[in-house]
Amino acid sequence: MLEDDIGLEALTPKEAPAAEAAGAVDGEGAPPGGPGAQAAAMRVNEKYSTLPAEDRSVHIINICAIEDIGYLPSEGTLLNSLSVDPDAECKYGLYFRDGKRKVDYVLVYHHKRASGGRTLARRAQHGDAGPAARSARQDQPLPGKAGPLGAGEPEPPLDYHEDDKRFRREEYEGNLVEAGLELERDEDTKIHGVGFVKIHAPWNVLCREAEFLKLKMPTKKLYHISETRGLLKKINSVLQKITDPIQPKVAEHRPQTTKRLSYPFSREKQHLFDLSDKDSFFDSKTRSTIVYEILKRTTCTKAKYSMGQGEGRKKDSALLNKRRKCDRYGITSLLANGVYSAAYPLHDGDYEGDNVEFNDRKLLYEEWASYGVFYKYQPIDLVRKYFGEKIGLYFAWLGVYTQMLIPASVVGIIVFLYGWATVDDNIPSMEMCDQRHNITMCPLCDKTCSYWRMSSACATARASHLFDNPATVFFSVFMALWAATFMEHWKRKQMRLNYRWDLTGFEEEEEAVKDHPRAEYEARVLEKSLRKESKNKEKRRHLPEEPTNKWRQRVKTAMAGVKLTDKVKLTWRDRFPAYFTNLVSIIFMIAVTFAIVLGVIIYRISTAAALAMNSSPSVRSNIRVTVTATAVIINLVVIILLDEVYGCIARWLTKIEVPKTEKSFEERLIFKAFLLKFVNSYTPIFYVAFFKGRFVGRPGDYVYIFRSFRMEECAPGGCLMELCIQLSIIMLGKQLIQNNLFEIGIPKMKKFIRYLRLKHQSPSDHDEHVKKKQRYEVDYTLEPFAGLTPEYMEMIIQFGFVTLFVASFPLAPLFALLNNIIEIRLDAKKFVTELRRPVAVRAKDIGIWYNILRGVGKLAVIINAFVISFTSDFIPRLVYLYMYSENGTMHGFVNHTLSSFNVSDFQNGTAPNDPLDLGYEVQICRYKDYREPPWSEHKYDISKDFWAVLAARLAFVIVFQNLVMFMSDFVDWVIPDIPKDISQQIHKEKVLMVELFMREEQGKQQLLDTWMEKDRKKAEPCNNHSPAPAAPPPPPPPDGPDFPGGSL
Repeated sequence: MLEDDIGLEALTPKEAPAAEAAGAVDGEGAPPGGPGAQAAAMRVNEKYSTLPAEDRSVHIINICAIEDIGYLPSEGTLLNSLSVDPDAECKYGLYFRDGKRKVDYVLVYHHKRASGGRTLARRAQHGDAGPAARSARQDQPLPGKAGPLGAGEPEPPLDYHEDDKRFRREEYEGNLVEAGLELERDEDTKIHGVGFVKIHAPWNVLCREAEFLKLKMPTKKLYHISETRGLLKKINSVLQKITDPIQPKVAEHRPQTTKRLSYPFSREKQHLFDLSDKDSFFDSKTRSTIVYEILKRTTCTKAKYSMGQGEGRKKDSALLNKRRKCDRYGITSLLANGVYSAAYPLHDGDYEGDNVEFNDRKLLYEEWASYGVFYKYQPIDLVRKYFGEKIGLYFAWLGVYTQMLIPASVVGIIVFLYGWATVDDNIPSMEMCDQRHNITMCPLCDKTCSYWRMSSACATARASHLFDNPATVFFSVFMALWAATFMEHWKRKQMRLNYRWDLTGFEEEEEAVKDHPRAEYEARVLEKSLRKESKNKEKRRHLPEEPTNKWRQRVKTAMAGVKLTDKVKLTWRDRFPAYFTNLVSIIFMIAVTFAIVLGVIIYRISTAAALAMNSSPSVRSNIRVTVTATAVIINLVVIILLDEVYGCIARWLTKIEVPKTEKSFEERLIFKAFLLKFVNSYTPIFYVAFFKGRFVGRPGDYVYIFRSFRMEECAPGGCLMELCIQLSIIMLGKQLIQNNLFEIGIPKMKKFIRYLRLKHQSPSDHDEHVKKKQRYEVDYTLEPFAGLTPEYMEMIIQFGFVTLFVASFPLAPLFALLNNIIEIRLDAKKFVTELRRPVAVRAKDIGIWYNILRGVGKLAVIINAFVISFTSDFIPRLVYLYMYSENGTMHGFVNHTLSSFNVSDFQNGTAPNDPLDLGYEVQICRYKDYREPPWSEHKYDISKDFWAVLAARLAFVIVFQNLVMFMSDFVDWVIPDIPKDISQQIHKEKVLMVELFMREEQGKQQLLDTWMEKDRKKAEPCNNHSPAPAAPPPPPPPDGPDFPGGSL
């Protein structure tokens, strides 16, 4: 059914009844119920008007309802009302039809259009008169819808579900009008079956809500910001000149020498604020935030119909009426229930084109969201002005993180080049590559693998030195201190932004927002309270009735309906099933991750055994590289797929917990998603770093998986090179695939599919599509904003790659830097061009992400200590150099790390099928371990050298961890969280604010004293010239709070 609004032009309230009567006389039949139905309809329309009846000259009337009651307007009236095209005046959807009131928010809903002669698609238009242009209208169902539709016209089937949605919308929009907002509906759109409700917040509503939200607004008071002096001032001026070419050409980004004093807005103190231009005093971000707060707070509590017929319908009606007692539907619930399909603020305009008016969105696109300005600083203040503080803080954090990666990348490149320069001087790798040593190694697998020479692993040994050298230890210490410095630098930057963005006193407001319950929580509380109420009724039904006062009983019943959910809360008993489901699901998903890693291990073992049977020498010589590369690619694909699955599961697990507030919901979601994605991303890397080659056994006594697959061993040069390959492929592949496929490809594909769907739905409206769309229609086709959690999560996982295993891959900061340079512009372009404009959210920090970053930084110290001591050969080399070396050099180190095995001690069925593969018979083969030789009394037992190396490794972990932790805490203590100049400016603002109010109070007192003095002077002549009284004069009134010093 379609409800369309038509303005009956040039009809005053006095002329309207005459016109209606004329329509009835013309032969279309009087409406059922007589004039009362029309009067009722007019009363319904008056509910949606913000102006008194005598000021209105246009009535918005529901055409379908008028057809139902038998009134059809003349064709001329319809043509008149549709003849004006006001798109130019309303600036293509940015303003109401009058071209004066700005659209602050848009609600979108789906509606079904009727068929045949009842199809009318028109916009709700307002008259040009001033008062009428400022009135908000909405169509309403008029009485008599069940009446006759006309000769030969079939009655359309009743859709109670759609009707219920329509009545909820009507009630909700009526409540919005009562809250002071002004609405305008548009169903004549180029998108088939989609209607738009445009919302405008007038000045008085903005002032009221700004005071309620305690929004800090700039006052008239200007003060100078303290500038640095002396040498620091010269250094700053030089740096400013050097960095001027990479600064964005944005007014907000220029250094400010003066700042306006800010104060929470108050209607009683409007004289403090500069209200010369009321249209720009509240910017578009603030206006949309205010409207969104009203949308969340406004509720609708009714529904017209219930589902079903007959007895079933009566039962549903009873349940529905029971639910109406305390049920409330804010905008979040209405969106979840499909009453509205979308709600969003509008972008400021187009961002590209020749005739596009200059706006903040276009400026952001040119100076921020373009790949051509990748070398420039971000205009963070403009980002905050357009998107709000929360998104501004994300991009500010991302910018600081990217800047801090520059020194880390430089040091990582130096460490890598040091390893490259010293690879020819590395004695252990030279010994492994020396053909004269002719060391014969034991087979890598049973039966199919044969003996092999150590010199065949020369390339792996030389490559391992690039990442396993003394500089790696220095780089690990450096990165631990880098992480601590980064966190401190961000805290200082955050405080500067808080001062600049007037967020220094935001704690109380944050607490107020945090305590606001979610709609899902209120629904669960309502459900619990209704169950409790029904149980109480059942108990009272079985108890004997006591004679009570009827009036008291009525009062109790009424109060019970009001206070039904006041004392009801969700306890741990109510949430226990959800908590249990969370625990079991998380354990199961972690087990799935481990199972997949185990499957990849079995793949590596079986593939290595299969390739060893290949007759080609080149294939057999590259078995280790082939198996490692393919296994890592499999891990990468699985990680990317499971990332998406785990994100959805984490959201579902958080929903069933029913957290009370949005802040609690977000924190729980972030914790679960991070836990699952952390395990998913790093489990394969943890396996290679700490488990591979540790539990393989020895020749003749190997450890088997499922009694079939022998555990794989590390290469002679250690597992560090394999860890580097694993880390680099997963890190780079994850970044490239997520950036190019998920963040670029999928949104573009969704947008293209949405465009094809809309084009398919309305193929006959091709001419309409050629015309320029309204702003709210264009924004509706954009992707909805899904929050910052995916953006933060991607960067936190990358931060883990950079810090956790940096000892094995010094180039990780460099690749992260290159990725982030693209990531900033990619995210910026997505926010400016691909997404609907998000609602601005105030925030003074990055929330739980800061704690996660600190946790990852602390964990990185421990993991790098274990990587250096257990995964690399750094500690065994030190032990050999200072305990076993005969000449104080590393000569003989390789032989010292290898144990001997007599081939006659192989278990049955495990010896090589071709023992003469090397061209000679092998009696003794070598394997990497610290064990007694076969000719020893305790052959193949762990030797004393193993315990000496293990003690040194554990000692290094303890010393490294405590030393680096102490140095990190020292950096944290030395660098203050709040910059000194910012703390001075905050103190200065407080002093200036006190002085401002003191002067204001002094001015008021002086004005009051002046008035009292004038009154006293006026009273004196009257007393001097008055005649002698016959009786004593009455005493003067006593001083009081209303009349100080006597009567005025």
